[in-house]
Amino acid sequence: MNCFQVHILAADKTFYEGPCLSLTISTSDGQQSILAHHSNMIAAIQPGALRYQLPGQPARIAAVSQGMLKVESNEVLVLVDSAERPEEIDAARAKREADQAREAMLQKKSRQEYQLAQGNLARALNRLRVKSHSINN
Repeated sequence: MNCFQVHILAADKTFYEGPCLSLTISTSDGQQSILAHHSNMIAAIQPGALRYQLPGQPARIAAVSQGMLKVESNEVLVLVDSAERPEEIDAARAKREADQAREAMLQKKSRQEYQLAQGNLARALNRLRVKSHSINN
Protein backbone atom coordinates (compact mmCIF):
# COMPACT_ATOMS: atom_id res chain seq x y z
CA MET A 1 0.00 0.00 0.00
CA ASN A 2 1.13 3.52 -0.80
CA CYS A 3 0.97 5.44 2.47
CA PHE A 4 2.28 8.72 3.76
CA GLN A 5 2.86 9.94 7.31
CA VAL A 6 0.27 12.37 8.57
CA HIS A 7 0.33 14.57 11.66
CA ILE A 8 -3.06 16.12 12.45
CA LEU A 9 -2.53 18.53 15.32
CA ALA A 10 -5.17 20.69 16.99
CA ALA A 11 -4.28 23.52 19.34
CA ASP A 12 -5.21 21.44 22.38
CA LYS A 13 -4.30 17.88 21.31
CA THR A 14 -2.71 15.53 18.85
CA PHE A 15 -5.70 14.37 16.81
CA TYR A 16 -3.90 11.64 14.83
CA GLU A 17 -0.34 10.74 13.87
CA GLY A 18 0.55 7.76 11.74
CA PRO A 19 0.20 6.18 8.31
CA CYS A 20 -2.51 7.42 5.96
CA LEU A 21 -3.72 6.36 2.49
CA SER A 22 -5.59 9.54 1.56
CA LEU A 23 -6.63 12.86 3.04
CA THR A 24 -9.11 15.44 1.70
CA ILE A 25 -9.48 18.88 3.25
CA SER A 26 -10.99 22.29 2.42
CA THR A 27 -8.40 24.95 1.60
CA SER A 28 -8.60 28.53 0.39
CA ASP A 29 -8.12 27.09 -3.14
CA GLY A 30 -10.94 24.51 -2.78
CA GLN A 31 -10.87 20.84 -1.83
CA GLN A 32 -7.38 19.32 -1.76
CA SER A 33 -6.90 15.55 -1.89
CA ILE A 34 -3.56 14.19 -0.81
CA LEU A 35 -2.20 10.76 -1.73
CA ALA A 36 1.24 9.24 -1.23
CA HIS A 37 4.07 11.12 -2.96
CA HIS A 38 1.99 14.27 -3.44
CA SER A 39 3.99 17.28 -4.58
CA ASN A 40 5.20 19.64 -1.89
CA MET A 41 2.76 22.39 -0.99
CA ILE A 42 1.52 24.74 1.71
CA ALA A 43 -2.12 25.84 1.92
CA ALA A 44 -4.49 27.66 4.25
CA ILE A 45 -7.16 25.35 5.68
CA GLN A 46 -10.76 26.56 5.74
CA PRO A 47 -13.28 25.29 8.31
CA GLY A 48 -14.83 22.13 6.94
CA ALA A 49 -14.74 18.37 6.89
CA LEU A 50 -11.44 16.50 6.93
CA ARG A 51 -11.71 13.05 5.35
CA TYR A 52 -8.90 10.59 5.86
CA GLN A 53 -8.36 6.88 5.33
CA LEU A 54 -6.02 4.75 7.39
CA PRO A 55 -4.59 1.48 6.04
CA GLY A 56 -7.10 -1.38 6.27
CA GLN A 57 -9.89 0.83 7.64
CA PRO A 58 -12.89 2.66 6.21
CA ALA A 59 -12.63 6.39 5.57
CA ARG A 60 -13.09 8.65 8.58
CA ILE A 61 -14.35 12.20 8.91
CA ALA A 62 -13.66 15.04 11.32
CA ALA A 63 -14.73 18.66 11.69
CA VAL A 64 -11.76 21.02 11.54
CA SER A 65 -11.38 24.77 11.96
CA GLN A 66 -9.05 27.06 10.07
CA GLY A 67 -5.37 26.26 10.00
CA MET A 68 -2.47 25.32 7.77
CA LEU A 69 -1.56 22.32 5.61
CA LYS A 70 2.01 21.43 4.67
CA VAL A 71 2.99 18.56 2.38
CA GLU A 72 6.69 17.77 2.12
CA SER A 73 8.68 14.61 1.37
CA ASN A 74 5.69 12.24 1.72
CA GLU A 75 4.74 13.76 5.10
CA VAL A 76 1.64 15.81 5.73
CA LEU A 77 1.25 18.27 8.57
CA VAL A 78 -2.24 19.55 9.38
CA LEU A 79 -2.29 22.34 12.00
CA VAL A 80 -5.76 23.49 13.03
CA ASP A 81 -7.31 25.34 15.94
CA SER A 82 -9.73 22.45 16.55
CA ALA A 83 -10.43 18.95 15.24
CA GLU A 84 -13.37 16.83 16.38
CA ARG A 85 -14.56 13.34 15.57
CA PRO A 86 -18.33 13.06 14.98
CA GLU A 87 -18.84 11.22 18.26
CA GLU A 88 -17.20 14.14 20.11
CA ILE A 89 -19.66 16.67 18.69
CA ASP A 90 -22.66 17.62 20.82
CA ALA A 91 -25.28 18.42 18.15
CA ALA A 92 -27.56 20.29 20.57
CA ARG A 93 -24.68 22.51 21.70
CA ALA A 94 -23.59 23.15 18.11
CA LYS A 95 -27.17 24.13 17.20
CA ARG A 96 -27.30 26.55 20.14
CA GLU A 97 -23.96 28.05 19.06
CA ALA A 98 -25.27 28.47 15.49
CA ASP A 99 -28.42 30.21 16.78
CA GLN A 100 -26.36 32.51 19.01
CA ALA A 101 -24.04 33.36 16.11
CA ARG A 102 -27.01 34.16 13.84
CA GLU A 103 -28.45 36.43 16.54
CA ALA A 104 -25.09 38.18 16.99
CA MET A 105 -24.89 38.77 13.23
CA LEU A 106 -28.33 40.45 13.32
CA GLN A 107 -27.12 42.78 16.09
CA LYS A 108 -24.40 44.22 13.77
CA LYS A 109 -22.61 46.05 16.58
CA SER A 110 -19.30 46.38 14.77
CA ARG A 111 -17.57 44.90 11.75
CA GLN A 112 -15.23 42.92 14.00
CA GLU A 113 -18.10 41.46 16.06
CA TYR A 114 -19.98 40.60 12.85
CA GLN A 115 -16.95 38.77 11.44
CA LEU A 116 -16.46 36.92 14.73
CA ALA A 117 -20.13 35.86 14.65
CA GLN A 118 -19.71 34.74 11.01
CA GLY A 119 -16.75 32.55 12.02
CA ASN A 120 -18.68 31.10 14.95
CA LEU A 121 -21.63 30.33 12.69
CA ALA A 122 -19.40 28.63 10.09
CA ARG A 123 -17.79 26.49 12.79
CA ALA A 124 -21.13 25.47 14.33
CA LEU A 125 -22.67 24.61 10.95
CA ASN A 126 -19.57 22.62 9.99
CA ARG A 127 -19.80 20.63 13.23
CA LEU A 128 -23.47 19.89 12.55
CA ARG A 129 -22.69 18.80 8.95
CA VAL A 130 -19.97 16.40 10.11
CA LYS A 131 -22.18 15.01 12.89
CA SER A 132 -25.07 14.54 10.46
CA HIS A 133 -22.81 12.89 7.87
CA SER A 134 -21.58 10.33 10.40
CA ILE A 135 -25.15 9.45 11.44
CA ASN A 136 -26.24 8.97 7.83
CA ASN A 137 -23.29 6.68 6.96
